Amino acid sequence: MSYKAIYTYAWDLQEAGVSAATDSFQRLGLDTVTMAGSYHAGKFLRPRGTTGKVYFPEDGTIYFHADSLRYGAIKPQANSLLANGDPLDELTRSGMATNVWLVLLHNTRLGMAHPDSVVHNAFGDPYFYNLCPSAPEARAYAIGLAVDVTQSYSVSGISLEAPGWTPYAHGFHHEFALLRSNAWLDNHLGLCFCEHCLAGAERSGIDARRLKAQVAGDIEVYLESGIEYPTDMAEAFWRADLAGDFELQSFLDFRCEVVTSLVSEIRAAVRADASVSVIPSVARPTGGAWYEGSDLRSLAQAAGIVEACFYEPTAQRVAADLFDIRRRLRGEGKLRGILRPSYPDLASKAEFLAAVQVLRAGGVDELAFYNWGFLRQDNLSWIGEALQG
Repeated sequence: MSYKAIYTYAWDLQEAGVSAATDSFQRLGLDTVTMAGSYHAGKFLRPRGTTGKVYFPEDGTIYFHADSLRYGAIKPQANSLLANGDPLDELTRSGMATNVWLVLLHNTRLGMAHPDSVVHNAFGDPYFYNLCPSAPEARAYAIGLAVDVTQSYSVSGISLEAPGWTPYAHGFHHEFALLRSNAWLDNHLGLCFCEHCLAGAERSGIDARRLKAQVAGDIEVYLESGIEYPTDMAEAFWRADLAGDFELQSFLDFRCEVVTSLVSEIRAAVRADASVSVIPSVARPTGGAWYEGSDLRSLAQAAGIVEACFYEPTAQRVAADLFDIRRRLRGEGKLRGILRPSYPDLASKAEFLAAVQVLRAGGVDELAFYNWGFLRQDNLSWIGEALQG
């Protein structure tokens, strides 16, 4: 199957009409629609919106009709737009391949309802926006979501986003602090020491409770010190901590094992003929995915496809990220690419077309473009020109 895809949301499809939307996609040379099947909250500017320009989606809901029997204690919440139709079902009957984009564990609504299954930092503070991949009920929810949509709809595949730990500085409304963020502080605050992670790490031979106390102590001393780490120094201090603390290294390796095993369980559970790809990271460049529990090579082995976000401002940077990802994959799995043909990434048509060429020349023949509802008509036309080329 070819994968020349456009990412989109159900509300944009419902507003425009699925038939009209897919006609416009096919005219661009696209053959696949990747629709969000589960999503978090946002505040979105829609240049071509006809019923309004700024949209607030319902937090932490799904955009398909779920079978509650496929879930455990954590069950998905249906979005209210399903009362007026089923865009995913319409897509599967549109003549285009339908891929479903599932945001798995980044879900504040479900985190608030199930606080025992969310990330907890070294102080025990819950991060409600992130269900923890070590928590059994969170894992059951993620697997149920993937099984449900592939069994209930004739979709060609699924793209899994947020299968691991969301970094500290990403994920919640109106994040605020009266001190500068830095890599050292954010990375320490982003580590999860919930009871599920502690127990799992201890089974792997890690003294996780000692590490938890150490991380909490280091953060507390820093917050009380009056010192501000400059950006380059904070990054160096974080890497020095990793190099000098075998327990911390082992803990981060353990996180990768947790995420890889979750993706493996999903791949084994979903419909056999449905493709499974993993969007491994919110980090730029993609090589930083390891912090979230995403070992690129292991995920390629587990799922079969890594779908990387090449969200960079120049084709040269896209080429560098591609080179590094290829090196890390070591020949495992298939690599897909996602590009944004607009600000803040590839803001000119020439740079966008050059980036597409870079990916194609590098053997990436399956491409997706993000996101239909956000793009001006001129930017959409660039996609058509790239695909015709």
